[in-house]
Amino acid sequence: MERNNRSELTFTLFHHDIKIDAFYNFLYQMNDIILALFFIVGSFLFFKESTTFYGTVLFVIGSFQLLIRPLILISREVHI
Repeated sequence: MERNNRSELTFTLFHHDIKIDAFYNFLYQMNDIILALFFIVGSFLFFKESTTFYGTVLFVIGSFQLLIRPLILISREVHI
């Protein structure tokens, strides 16, 4: 295990370098993409009365995704 100048922990496992900081950045970005998709699709579902319930469900899921964002950052800080 080594720490480089960019504040990344690097582990070598089975001849592969695993960069912990990059992993958490990837999780954070993927969470943001999924969050945006939930809100976009949920917004379109509000255009029809028959799909309003499903739009609301996607908004609730998106709200939980907003909760996950700081948890990813906190996990990263604790891990590093």
